[in-house]
Amino acid sequence: MGLLTKTDEATHAGHSNDRWTDREITMTAATQTIAIRADQSGAASTPDLAALETQQQAAWSSGARKLMLALGLLLAGSASAFAQEMPVPINANDVKWGPAPNVFPAGAQIAVISGDPFKKGLYVVRLKIPANYKIPAHNHPTSEYVTVLSGDFHIGMGDKLDTQKGQLLRAGGFAEATAKMNHYAWSTSETVVQIHGQGPFAITYVDPADDPSKK
Repeated sequence: MGLLTKTDEATHAGHSNDRWTDREITMTAATQTIAIRADQSGAASTPDLAALETQQQAAWSSGARKLMLALGLLLAGSASAFAQEMPVPINANDVKWGPAPNVFPAGAQIAVISGDPFKKGLYVVRLKIPANYKIPAHNHPTSEYVTVLSGDFHIGMGDKLDTQKGQLLRAGGFAEATAKMNHYAWSTSETVVQIHGQGPFAITYVDPADDPSKK
């Protein structure tokens, strides 16, 4: 450090009672600028931390409210789209029946509940058959899932229909026939079964002579 000359001392003394020019330091926090003013002693005033925290909390609360509003609108839109795409539910009395395709023995009625059994995709159909109705041994290219809704439905596995074998299923009973597995069925009372699986639906009879569509 150099020594002050008399001239320097005089100059310094002449300004000893003058205040320095204010210095402004800016700090960005919660989108506000806090001015810190320093006096000639170099001491700085303490920023209002409580106010700063309040501003930060207010900014966070505002952002959170906007986010929750956006999520609420998104969920509401999704629910509306789901409601628009959902098929109308039906009761048993509303089911529309018609003659079954000729790949089934004559006398059966069918109702398409969901999808299209002859196209790719999930389908659900119901089959109503009279008492003593028989479906000879056959298989499907995709798995078939059968639920008995009413009546007495018998199902068996094998290459030929045999009413001495098989299992009786009543309302609530369920059977699964995996793809390409030969099986057969018959009824001992008027019966309604629900069948679902992946389309397209097809049926191949073990004995081509049993295929009603060929007669």
